[in-house]
Amino acid sequence: MMLRKVAIIGAGLTLFRRRLKETPQEMAWEAARKALDEAGLELKDIDCVITSAALDAYDGVHMRGEHIAHSGGVRKTVSRVYAGGATGGMATISAWYHVASGLCDKVLVIGEEKMSHALPHPQSVFRYIWDPITEKPLNPNLIWIFAMEMYRYMKTYNVSKEEIALVSVKNKRNALNNPYAQAAANITVDDVLNSEVLVWPVNRLDVSPVSDGAGAIVVVNGDVARQFTDTPVWIVGVGWNMDNPQWSNRELAYARYVEESAMMAYKMAKIERPDKEIDVIEPHDPFDYKELHHIEGLKIAKRGEAPKLLKEGVFDLDGDIPSSPSGGLMGCGNPIGASGLLKVISIYWQLKGIAGRMQVKKPVYTGLAQNWGDLMQMSAVVIMRR
Repeated sequence: MMLRKVAIIGAGLTLFRRRLKETPQEMAWEAARKALDEAGLELKDIDCVITSAALDAYDGVHMRGEHIAHSGGVRKTVSRVYAGGATGGMATISAWYHVASGLCDKVLVIGEEKMSHALPHPQSVFRYIWDPITEKPLNPNLIWIFAMEMYRYMKTYNVSKEEIALVSVKNKRNALNNPYAQAAANITVDDVLNSEVLVWPVNRLDVSPVSDGAGAIVVVNGDVARQFTDTPVWIVGVGWNMDNPQWSNRELAYARYVEESAMMAYKMAKIERPDKEIDVIEPHDPFDYKELHHIEGLKIAKRGEAPKLLKEGVFDLDGDIPSSPSGGLMGCGNPIGASGLLKVISIYWQLKGIAGRMQVKKPVYTGLAQNWGDLMQMSAVVIMRR
């Protein structure tokens, strides 16, 4: 079957903040309204709605996909996507195959998370995700699982904490250009190293902040795109992969799940040298080391070499391959159901040339957004061109 061409023609974000006053439905509608306005569409024009929502416990309601689907899904084809931190990327991919297959012509993707509802801290929500036999007796939490992965990466490739901290410095600095960002700041490596130790080697400034926020995009077929804009941004490659769900049985130093999802997307986009053919990237960075980890999985850098390229400025706004020009999750915040859409929207803005102060210095034609989810083993990749 011949797949139809698929494009993004509208996008919207809310502020990313801790304890936003807006309800989940209000946040979702604000983002959706912005995306529809840019696309020149109304709700009545939309065929399908994809909701991107993570844990129900955050919003404190059951079946939260339906809860936020009222932002556009009444009497329409609606589906909910959940893949942890990769939810926004997988929701975008779901919209892509709804359109590419011919099922729908115009799809609204809405992602939302209101994590402030989880008290005393969202970390408590994850108390129940562990295998009751092999993991629960250890009483783990996500921070110390990631601390083990960070240490394994550092030890395997001789990466220092100072090198990893440069990601936090870069992304928070980039976020100063982003009007939606929660944690924009001019900080130094010493600020990161001297911040509170959560679980060694993870310091507080190695971690993205708890956030509320929403994002939305409008995804349409090629014929529709040309009717509404002269500058559509095409989705030319998608990929997703899940590694072994047992984190204790995986090689933590290298993100194989990212490599597999990237290879799928590169094949579709006909990309053979991602380090030469991709102009701007948004890798998933809820922790600063994950940006480096994921850049290597994306084959943008060789194993263990991303820190060296970071120090050389390759990933700066004026570098050869700017990374996280939005400020990423480290600078913007991490409302899980919306964070993947932030990545997709950032690349959309870059390729459209409407990123404002976030716009990278070089001309960009091809961009990549990557999301990471579940228990460290799920990746979604979306490649776009203008």
